[in-house]
Amino acid sequence: MSVTAIAHPNIALIKYWGKQAGDGNLPATPSVSITLDDLASTTRLTSSPDADDHITLNGESAIDPKISACLTMLRRDFGIPPVSIDSDNNFPTAAGLASSASGFAALITAIDAFAGLNLQDDDRAVYARRASGSAARSIYGGFATLGPPDWVARPVLTPEAWPLNVVIAITDENRKSVSSSLGMKTSEETSPYYEPWVSSTARDYEAALKAIADRDFERLADLSESSCLKMHGVMQSSQPPMIYWRPATLSCIHAVREMRARGLPVFFTIDAGPQVKAVCLPEAVDRVADALADITGVLSTRTVGLGAGARLLET
Repeated sequence: MSVTAIAHPNIALIKYWGKQAGDGNLPATPSVSITLDDLASTTRLTSSPDADDHITLNGESAIDPKISACLTMLRRDFGIPPVSIDSDNNFPTAAGLASSASGFAALITAIDAFAGLNLQDDDRAVYARRASGSAARSIYGGFATLGPPDWVARPVLTPEAWPLNVVIAITDENRKSVSSSLGMKTSEETSPYYEPWVSSTARDYEAALKAIADRDFERLADLSESSCLKMHGVMQSSQPPMIYWRPATLSCIHAVREMRARGLPVFFTIDAGPQVKAVCLPEAVDRVADALADITGVLSTRTVGLGAGARLLET
């Protein structure tokens, strides 16, 4: 038997950084995200030829503790036989482009079909969250949330309801030096700004939901840039500091701010990594892409829209 699923990375506009105490891999902060098209994790599951699981990532055999932990978690609830997993990303992996989110959303979706679990979307989102916090949002397309009171990811708007574009400026294709999991733990334990970050994000979350409901681009832009800079402030004030940015990252920030000051509908956001995502209305996308492509240190740019949720390609 063979099952193939695809999922897309999501980019948080209101950021998630930190974990709640206890089980379930619950985030410390609520988040609002957009799921991207074009960028994708494609995961194929087949029956294992022996009693062990086998994992291939981007064409290379791998031992991945997070994937193994995900399978162990699922086997506590379901009878899942040994499997062979072959997963590929069409974008840089572990480089600040949410490959973990799309990868685990695709994996959960593939296992659901492979083992005949018949999970509902919110159930798949719960298992995805337990594997990787942001993966829950990649179960859905368009705008999605992960927040209180139950911390179950839910869709907010379809991609067609408010079409946006994102120009991604790649400033470094290497794996980031500090993983998000380790970084969150370090920030919680050492940053003097961690507690204010958690409390302020709850307010940003509610304000962003209203801005999305109102299709208020300027308000969403203000909230998103503020959330991004606050999160990186927490990272940079941790011990040891986590400075993911490259010189071109900062140049892209200034370029986006200058374009916005001239009236172009665009704003920036940056996850735990050096890549800049410039979110804009469709009428601005060409000018934004041209401006970022001209910046010294930008290796490449990629223009995407809002994409669909995790789904099967074939069974």
